[in-house]
Amino acid sequence: MSTGPHPARYPGAPAGVPSLDTWQEAPGNRWAFGGLAELVPTATISRTAPGVRAAAAETATVRLDALTPHLPDLERRLEATCTDAFLVLRGDEVVAEYAKPGFAPDQRHLLMSVSKSLCGLVVGALVGDGRIDPDRPVVDYVPELAGSAYDGPTVRHVLDMRVAVDYDENYVDPASEVQTHDRSAGWRVRRPGDPADTYEFLTTLRTRPDADAPGGGGAFQYCSANTDVLAWIVERVTGLRYVEALSEFLWSKLGADRDATITVDAAGFGFANAGISCTARDLARVGRVVLDGGLAPGGRVVPEAWARGILAGGDRDAMTYEGFTGAFPGGSYTSQWWCMGNERGNVSGIGIHGQNLWLDPATDSVIVKFSTWPDPDTAEWNDLQSTLLVDVCEALDSV
Repeated sequence: MSTGPHPARYPGAPAGVPSLDTWQEAPGNRWAFGGLAELVPTATISRTAPGVRAAAAETATVRLDALTPHLPDLERRLEATCTDAFLVLRGDEVVAEYAKPGFAPDQRHLLMSVSKSLCGLVVGALVGDGRIDPDRPVVDYVPELAGSAYDGPTVRHVLDMRVAVDYDENYVDPASEVQTHDRSAGWRVRRPGDPADTYEFLTTLRTRPDADAPGGGGAFQYCSANTDVLAWIVERVTGLRYVEALSEFLWSKLGADRDATITVDAAGFGFANAGISCTARDLARVGRVVLDGGLAPGGRVVPEAWARGILAGGDRDAMTYEGFTGAFPGGSYTSQWWCMGNERGNVSGIGIHGQNLWLDPATDSVIVKFSTWPDPDTAEWNDLQSTLLVDVCEALDSV
């Protein structure tokens, strides 16, 4: 277990060292000069010459021939849903691939809340190792959350989004808790009185006044803060920063083509609920872990029972979110994954602005869709997206 409240940003450095004010001074520069991207916004110097990139950006990557005989309007529908990248992986075979003009197939893309599903797998790995007991209270692992909305709920309640938190997930309302959360994580311009970092923000959250089950286990309530609580638990039981745990227990085992990235806040805490970026092919490898019973090329990630539990779905009676049940009446949520409860058994990691890691057990396929919808989350965009993904699955029946 970590001996302090938070793991150090850099191995060997005290927590909070170096800071934005001290990174150029000794001894902080001993760590910062080798990891400045975590303190100062950093751009990539591409290994591809600008002229080559410009030429490649003129046309889209379109390899959809396997699907278009059964779904002739696929490319039009991808364009209509603001698709940046689309990939279908059946087993180890790439069946279809698309990237819009200007977006390379090997380019990283922000996952938004698909990041939550990756956190669920890291927690599953630590449950398999015996380091996390999902039935234990959250505060057994993170005592700093005593008195908050997480004082009473178990880890399982948090995994399944069944904690009654006074938290408004309204992405376009500056007064909402989700925007305060973003500001604490460095995603928006800070305001006076904002928490210093995500750790502090989580301690400020309280139980919703109308909660039907204040101790957890009530109706489903989607709340991005839950995932960051899980990441804090991961840090506490491993003594690692979340970014390090994500690498050790998941990313290093995938056989990934590229490193992933994650945004970090002023304390170096990875924004677990939304901040990961990776390529479409590497994200598809995450989906294969679930379809392959918890296994990856580098070994076991989660117990087989954990992977099968995701595919089986959660408590349907707890799912009261009409925006989801309207499209998927048998839907549920478990272990940070959306479970459609349809006859195909589809399961997905879902992020705002149109991100999907969609699993189709019926054809042993993973579908990745990166998008940039103009709106974060509307019924119209969700209907277009989910209908398209189900139609792709049905087309795969004939491939």
